[in-house]
Formats: sequence, structure tokens, C-alpha cells
Amino acid sequence: MPQPSGDPIPGPLACASGIHSLTTPIVQTATYTFRDTAELIAYQEGRFGSYEYGRYGNPTTRACEEKIRALEGAEDCLVSASGMNSATTMLLALVPAGGHIVTTTDCYRRTRQFIATLLPKMGIGATVIDPSDLGGLAAALDAHPVSLFFSESPTNPYLRCVDVPAIKALCAPRGAAVVIDSTIATPINQRALALGADLVLHSATKYLAGHNDVLAGALAGRGDLVAAVRAMHNVLGGVMDPHAAYLLLRGMKTLDLRVARANATAATLAARLEEHPRVARVHYPGLTSHPDHAIAAAQMDGFGGMVSFEVAGDLWATARFVDACRLPYIAPSMGGVESLIEQPTIVSYWDQGPEERARLGIRDSLVRFSCGVEAAEDIWADLAQALEAV
Repeated sequence: MPQPSGDPIPGPLACASGIHSLTTPIVQTATYTFRDTAELIAYQEGRFGSYEYGRYGNPTTRACEEKIRALEGAEDCLVSASGMNSATTMLLALVPAGGHIVTTTDCYRRTRQFIATLLPKMGIGATVIDPSDLGGLAAALDAHPVSLFFSESPTNPYLRCVDVPAIKALCAPRGAAVVIDSTIATPINQRALALGADLVLHSATKYLAGHNDVLAGALAGRGDLVAAVRAMHNVLGGVMDPHAAYLLLRGMKTLDLRVARANATAATLAARLEEHPRVARVHYPGLTSHPDHAIAAAQMDGFGGMVSFEVAGDLWATARFVDACRLPYIAPSMGGVESLIEQPTIVSYWDQGPEERARLGIRDSLVRFSCGVEAAEDIWADLAQALEAV
């Protein structure tokens, strides 16, 4: 029998080489072994490629990191247990005690909560600006020792888009890193690093994994910054499980197909919703009515599979509309193959009360719709019949 060419992969990596496996193997181990002390010393000195302990790395999770790194055109990538874990670990690693960050008004609630309630315990301040307020960013850079600018683009839930090249031009001379959460955009619709960002963050739970069955986060970009976050990650321990990494790898195989379908469906829905008499306003960056349409058109290859819109009615009229929908599931999250619908007031901000919701800009009539892979005409027929319930 012919012998395979090349030397065998030594040590525990042999089981992970996947020589005969079409899919990346799940390396389900918490720890790794060494044949002798000399091999361990060679590993410690970087002369032997292996792993030591599951919190510091795993072949299956590393395969995820390499794929996301390639998708984003990054120098390195770090995956972790959730998108929030990626965000919080990044902030803890890159902002010193007593430091300062700049972020935007429209953002995921838990990110907002971490910045507003936990970072101040370390003396870290934050300036919160409108996504389009470049003057506010310049003023904050003048007034504070800003370590980084951090924003989603598009944002959640109003899908605002930030001008990444302009932000980079302001931040770079001050040594402030630019970090863009590109969860809603995905690397198919937007390459934030190519636009000038230093790091791009994903809740990989959403579009990257794409099947509503796994929690994961990813951070990709400059090698030195990822290395700093990795060092903090190794201490905090928000590790992605190897089986979750396998599911993420599976999801990324169809990322381009799923995102293209969601883009097309969302564009159709947004245009029709904007013309519907029972819809007060539509928030979608692909519409010329969106305040950041020009930025989105310049930076994005597609406008995404999320549509936010305001029903012409109060909180309970909006709830009647949501309840009348038959095709989407009432659920948080986004980016899976199933369409999801939510009323942010109830799903994410019910404990805040009307006055606080108003202060945060969360309208009771707001609906967030994440397009799945169902036929666009089926989704529209369902939304149209549900609007009759308003």
C-alpha cells in the first residue's frame, strides 16, 4: 500500500489533522499531553506546535478562527463563548483603568449596560454620541484620553451606520482604536477592517452560525490587539466549546447563500412596508429615507437581512400585529434560517418603564424583523395580513 507523503503530525494534533475527514473533527478534550519534558519545553519555546489546555486553545476552535480571519481579511481572530463575551473581554483588555471610550446611542442593550454600569467601577468613562456625530467624536478625543471608539454598524435596533473611514481619520492620530461590531452586516455585506477599523466584532450566534442553535463570539483584526484580548481571554475563561465551534464551522459554509437571500427579502419587505398605510416608519439602510443611506451605500455590498419598522399604533396595537403573524417566531436574536419577530419594548426593555425607554429612544411601536430563508412572498403575505389586525 502506498505510504502518505510527509512526516506524521506529532503528538495530540494527529487526531485533529482531519486527513480523511470532509468536515473538521471535533477535538473534545480539556487538556493535551506531551511525550516527554523535552517536547514540553519545545512547546513552551515555540518550537513544537501543539496545545496545552483547553482554555488556551483547541484545534476545532482554531479552525473557526482561521476561517473568520480569512473572511474579514484580518491578521488574527479570537473566538469565544458569546458575542457579549467577545465585547466585554475586548473592552477590559484594551481600555486601561481610568481610561475613556466613545460609543454610540443606538446599540445592543447589554453592551450599553456593561459600558454604563460596570466600566465606571474601574474609573473608565464613556462619551455617547449619535452615530453620525463626528463633531462629538472630535470633541471627546480632545477632552479625554480615549482608548477606543466602539460602535455597531449597522446598529441595533435602528440600523444606523457609522462612517468608518472618517472615524478612523479622527481616531488614528490620537492612538485610539476603532472597533466595529459587524454582527448585522456580516463580512459578506461589509468588510470593516478594509474600511479602516482596527478590530471587527461578531456575535457569531447570529449570521455566522446561522441556525439559532449555538452561542459564539468572534473578534478579528490587528494581530497585536487580538493578542492583548487573547491574553485577557485566557484569564477570564469565556471559552467556546469544541462542539459549538463545529456548529459554527457548519454554519459558515452557507453564510454567503443565506445572507444573499436575507438581503433580497429584507429589501423587498422594507420597500413594501414603507408604502403601507399602517406602518408609520421603516428603518432600513437600503432605503433612501434612512438617515445613513449614503454611508451604507458607500460601505456595504448588501444592506442586510434586518428590517425595523414602527407600526401606526400604540404598544398594544403593535403587540396585536406581532401576535397575528403566523410565519415568524416571536423571539430575540437574528440571523438564523427561521424568520424572527420581536417588539423590543417587551423583549429587551420591558423592565425599564416608559420614561426610560423614551430616553433611550426605544419606541413602543417598534418592531424588529429578522428575515430567514423562507420565500419573500410568503413572508410579505403574512405581514400584510397581520397588519390588518392593527
